[in-house]
Amino acid sequence: MKLNYYPETDSLYIDLSSKHSKESVEISEGIVLDYDDDGHITGIDIDNASHKIDLNEIILNKIPAQLQAITA
Repeated sequence: MKLNYYPETDSLYIDLSSKHSKESVEISEGIVLDYDDDGHITGIDIDNASHKIDLNEIILNKIPAQLQAITA
């Protein structure tokens, strides 16, 4: 899973899979889910992210993965 924030558009993309998306569905104003060929969610796009979520803090709790931090 990757979190990608784009300040020029104030959007956050949560990449859940390496598969390419086939379909996108807006589930709420400015929140779009991307789906692959099998109907599985591949990503979440959040427009105007700084107005919808707190981007100053990310807490990972009991995630069984190796963490990698990349700063701008």
